[in-house]
Amino acid sequence: MLCASGCRRSAQSSGPQQPTPRQLQQQQARALAKSEATARVSLEGIPPPSKHLYVNVHSTAAWQNPFLTVHRDTLTLRVIFPQQTSNALDAGTLLHPAAARRQELEIRMSDLPEALAAVPDFSWPYGRVVAIEESPTASRQDRVQVRRNVEQAIRIVNDLDVVVDEWTAPNGNGLLH
Repeated sequence: MLCASGCRRSAQSSGPQQPTPRQLQQQQARALAKSEATARVSLEGIPPPSKHLYVNVHSTAAWQNPFLTVHRDTLTLRVIFPQQTSNALDAGTLLHPAAARRQELEIRMSDLPEALAAVPDFSWPYGRVVAIEESPTASRQDRVQVRRNVEQAIRIVNDLDVVVDEWTAPNGNGLLH
C-alpha cells in the first residue's frame, strides 16, 4: 500500500511542468517580436517624419504627435486628436481646446507596439515620430529603472521604424531637447 501511494504521487507530480525563467523570457521575446511585426505593418501607412515640422517644438502642450512618458513600471501614451469640424464658425480652439482632445493611456511596455499601431493616422501630423521623456515625478531611487525602461522603449519604437525624439533637461529630467 505504501508503494502504491508513492507511485501515485510521482505520477501526479509529473503533470504539466512550469516553464523555466529562460523559457518564459523566450516566450515573451517571441510575443513581442510578433506584436512588433504586426504594428510595423500598421504604421507603414504613416509618412516618414518631417523634422522641420517638430524641431522647434519645446513643450508637451505644443507637441501634436504621440508622446510617451516612461515610469518605473508603466508608460503613459498621450495622443492628441485633431479638431474635427466642418463648420467654419466652430473651427476655433475656444470650443475645442487641446486638453479636451487629449487622451492619456497607461500601458505596459509589452503593449507599446500594439498601442502605437492603434493610434489613428490623423494623430501623426509630424509623420512617424514619437517624443519620449523620463517621468518628471519619478523618485530618485527609481531613476535607474526608469532610464532602463526609456532605453527599452526607444529600442521598441525604433524597431517599429518610428523615429524617437527624446526630451531631457540638463539634469536628465524635463522637457527641453
